[in-house]
Amino acid sequence: MKVAIASDHGGVNIRQEIMELMKELNIEFEDLGCECGTSVDYPDYAIPVAEKVASGEVDKGILICGTGIGMSIAANKVKGVRCALVHDTFSAKATREHNDSNILAMGERVIGPGLARDIAKIWLTTDFEGGRHENRVNKIKQYED
Repeated sequence: MKVAIASDHGGVNIRQEIMELMKELNIEFEDLGCECGTSVDYPDYAIPVAEKVASGEVDKGILICGTGIGMSIAANKVKGVRCALVHDTFSAKATREHNDSNILAMGERVIGPGLARDIAKIWLTTDFEGGRHENRVNKIKQYED
């Protein structure tokens, strides 16, 4: 598995935590920034990650901003992306099992680094169940086409 990860200025600290987690899990990743403490525009980071996921260049993506909302909105504009904004472990598992989400968004101002690591670990290691859920995901794909 290869993961693209990015944050805006509001998610730099948790992005660092999640990259450490991926190193521990031996998951290959590509860091797309940002490396700044000043305000930047979240679409400039969300869209490149989403495009890499949609094209198949990477398998999954992780985005972090202050709330996760802006990143998830921007990422979901890219055809083929199913970005889930998650702030609890139950939803992290459910969105992989039921929605086959391919991008995880989180908000650094909403959750702390420990919970963010737990969410990311669950999300990264949970498989899509398929079955009845596959029909639902396929309806979304058909609508995009």
